[in-house]
Parts: sequence; C-alpha cells; structure tokens
Amino acid sequence: MAIVYLSLGSNKGDRIGYIQQATSLLGAAENVSVIRTSAFYETEPWNMNSDTWFVNAVVEIKTSLSPKDLLVECQRIESQLGRKHSEAKGYEDRTIDIDILFYNKDIINEENITIPHKYLHLRAFILVPMLELNPDFEHPVLHKTISDLHSDLENPEMVFLYGTRVEI
Repeated sequence: MAIVYLSLGSNKGDRIGYIQQATSLLGAAENVSVIRTSAFYETEPWNMNSDTWFVNAVVEIKTSLSPKDLLVECQRIESQLGRKHSEAKGYEDRTIDIDILFYNKDIINEENITIPHKYLHLRAFILVPMLELNPDFEHPVLHKTISDLHSDLENPEMVFLYGTRVEI
C-alpha cells in the first residue's frame, strides 16, 4: 500500500463542503483509505486572477491504486463535484481541485502526471498543511524536508486557518 498526500482546494460555491465531500468520496473509493486530514486554510488565489479566496487542505491516504489509477479516481471525484475543465489556458475558479503531491517517494514524469507535484515547494497553501501532517517528509527530488521547504519560501503568503489567522 502506498502512502499518498493529496492537496484539495476549492474557491467556488460551498468551499468547505466541497473539500469535505471530496474527502468522503476518496474514503469511499475502492482501494483508498483516508488516514488523516490537515486543518482547512483560507488562502489568496495563487497565480490566477480571481476575487474568491481558496479553502485548502492536505489529505494523507493509503492506497493500492497505481498513480495513474489514483489520478483517474481524483478526476472522477472532481467531475462528480461539478468541476469543469475548460480549454482556456491558466487557472480558473473551481468547485474542487485534487492534486497528487507525493506518492510514497516515487518520482514520475509522464505526459499527464508529474509526481511530486512540480510547484508544491513554492506554495505555502500546500506546505503549511503538510507541516501539520508530516514536517519531516523529504521531497524525493529536492532532498529537503517539508519544514526546510517552508523555511525556503521567499514570499510566504499569509495563510489563514479557516476562521483564525495563523502567522507563518
């Protein structure tokens, strides 16, 4: 069984509800067990033009699905929760976004799947929830812990624990 970390984010509609539903659907999926979930954080949109802030969390799961099959399952859940992928370039508002951050310590670089996620080391909205779950996890490409990656952020944006401000 693989230990996998997923990033969940929503900035459209019932943001918390979509993350809760996605977590429940992941736990109900065949060959997937949710181990634990970080707190929910509210963050400014990253690298996109939107007025609606995101709610983000990281979920740790155990699965016997291959990385590709897990990606298909995550995309199925996104579609089930109303995520519409457009042909337009760039990021847009979404009901739910599920990204595979780490799959064990595997390194995968294929056309439709890159693990570890290629931008996670630049995003406080991923690193802060990961600090909760596994601060000593070592990035298999960068060979730095989550704590070290967080310390390396040049401009760590403010991340708010949902409802409470958290200084990072």
